[in-house]
Amino acid sequence: MATVSNFKRLPANAAAEVCIWVEGQPVTAREGESVAAAVLAAGLGPTRTTPVSDSARSPYCMMGVCFECLMEIDGQANSQGCMTAVGEGMQVRFQRGIRAVPADTEKDAGENR
Repeated sequence: MATVSNFKRLPANAAAEVCIWVEGQPVTAREGESVAAAVLAAGLGPTRTTPVSDSARSPYCMMGVCFECLMEIDGQANSQGCMTAVGEGMQVRFQRGIRAVPADTEKDAGENR
């Protein structure tokens, strides 16, 4: 759900615009900015919840240290939104709790031994 964002883009840093899709809604982003920056500028979030307490989290450090910006980006769970540049048509989903891990089949388990 979009809210009024406290994150404003500087007019002096104009760049080409791209459209990304966040939780199924179009978001205009600037070429070269991170997914986390685009989400914050659009007033969207929180971007994830914690696996244990389901506490809401959003991007914090914006430099890849805190891991609060984990999102599913183009189908890849646990992607750091602050370290991923936007791209035209990118699909972004917020990460809720722990990511799903496919169960091993007996065949796969045997190959890994």
